[in-house]
Amino acid sequence: MINARANMRRRAIFTLALIGAGLWAVVALSGLAAPSASNSHDRMGQPVLKGFAESRSEAQEIRFTMVDDSYTLSRTASGWVMLESGGYPIRTDRLAELAGGLETLTFDQKRTNDPYKLDRIGLGDPSEGGTGVLIEVFGPDRELTATLIVGRKADTIYVRAPGNPQSFRAKGDLPPFYNRRAWLDFNIIQIDQSAIRSLRITDPLGRSLYLSRRPGSDARSFRPAPPNQNDTLISRLGASTTALAITRLSALDVKPASELTTSSIARHISETFDGLEVDLNAYREPDGLWVTLRAVEAGEGARRAEEINSKAEGWAFRLSDYDFQDFTPDVTSLVTRAN
Repeated sequence: MINARANMRRRAIFTLALIGAGLWAVVALSGLAAPSASNSHDRMGQPVLKGFAESRSEAQEIRFTMVDDSYTLSRTASGWVMLESGGYPIRTDRLAELAGGLETLTFDQKRTNDPYKLDRIGLGDPSEGGTGVLIEVFGPDRELTATLIVGRKADTIYVRAPGNPQSFRAKGDLPPFYNRRAWLDFNIIQIDQSAIRSLRITDPLGRSLYLSRRPGSDARSFRPAPPNQNDTLISRLGASTTALAITRLSALDVKPASELTTSSIARHISETFDGLEVDLNAYREPDGLWVTLRAVEAGEGARRAEEINSKAEGWAFRLSDYDFQDFTPDVTSLVTRAN
């Protein structure tokens, strides 16, 4: 009898425990499905930058400040440029995304107001070593018209006002802002690999080589051509890699060519089957590996060369070490010279 009562008691306790666990699960799921009342506030759904829709057309400069970098987008008579890159043009599509994003960004739920937790959501003050990005918008008379600290974690944007630790999740989207390269218009050359007919290079030791291929041949068909027709090709892959390097041009940074302090160490001239020629000079500068570009095209309709030069002439572009090597190989790594 005693054992029966004990078993009944255990079953009752077990049943109550199951019911309790179920109730806790319901509460937890309800909390995930609906926003907590403590996270709501009277600005939910309102613009983060009040009045920006009216003032955005008057903006003259937009400055981004991070703990390890800063850059400024500036309006000029010829369009928007980046000041820190010598006034090089920025991507107009990204600028439109930024203006539209700042205009439509709205407050969502409140988040932490603990200064020590702001870095976790990318909102630490960059002037104090924090992870946030300070965005400042300046009007016609250099007056500050809008300011905001922005952070991004995964796909979520967080915002707060400088000097105020109260953070908010925001609804909306903004273009990439942690890397200045994302703003620069490096869409300079559009040449398909099948269009490259020949290449003439001069390597760092002053040795020259001319490579060419027939129309319709594959990418590994480049061969030594007059006056180098008697040289023996060492690597078909090596020859095609440098011959087609111009089709893969990918700049990391840009500065005025007038700021180059060294002389060209190598030259790389690509020519297409229909007469476009791109002349590249390579420089090993104290601050990196740089190239300059100039395009030449025969005939009255030389629009491609004009378009390339409009973006490239007067500028030097920094390349990665890997890409720089494709433009500046030693001739003896490609061919064995004829006696």
